[in-house]
Amino acid sequence: MSRHQKRVASPRSWPIARKIHTWVAKSKPGPHSAKGSIPLVLVVRDLLGLVDNSREAKRVLHEGGVLVDGKARKDLNFPVGIFDVVSVPSLDKNYRLLQDSKGRFNLHELEAGEARKLCRIEKKTSLKGGKLQLNLNDGTNIFGEGDYSTGSSVILSIPDKEITDVIEFKEGNLAMVVGGSHSGEVGTIKEIEIVRSSRPNRVIISGKGEFETTEDHVFMIGRDKPAIKLGAEI
Repeated sequence: MSRHQKRVASPRSWPIARKIHTWVAKSKPGPHSAKGSIPLVLVVRDLLGLVDNSREAKRVLHEGGVLVDGKARKDLNFPVGIFDVVSVPSLDKNYRLLQDSKGRFNLHELEAGEARKLCRIEKKTSLKGGKLQLNLNDGTNIFGEGDYSTGSSVILSIPDKEITDVIEFKEGNLAMVVGGSHSGEVGTIKEIEIVRSSRPNRVIISGKGEFETTEDHVFMIGRDKPAIKLGAEI
């Protein structure tokens, strides 16, 4: 796999200019896939505007000036993905990475005390001693007690990552679409259609209209209202 990335061939989710330079940073393997993430250097330089170039970004990260989900990350190519919380301690600011209606990543500033992480349960693993391990979408593995289902979301405290709430994947709850033509839209799940094949289940969502998407693109965010503050786009 190439370690280089041309700007013109970069994912459309990256809100960057594509013709001013030839090359751009590439996400390294980590908690998010290359397609579903953006390198930390682009977050610091292009989205936040904290620095003017990658050399300055490298210095800021080396000094621990930027946290991702409460942990200092010093790699320019560290992958930042959907719902990750980016913090700048020197400015006392927290941001959540989301996607707009065109599928492009953007940052939303959070209010004080709202720096919590939303994760989707991808798998469940039974361990020795009857313990249940939850495998989350960002690569995190945590122990859970109680009844959890795949597709549901958990809200984690930062930085200790303790479960503070669970939002079930079921009809009537609030969801955000994180892929496809309806990316960024929020609505209530009207129906979940189980597909008896290798294809993903289909979900009908009622929001600004009624539309259908796949289960893979649905992220539970609340019940009657969002359980997390989405904030205002910067």
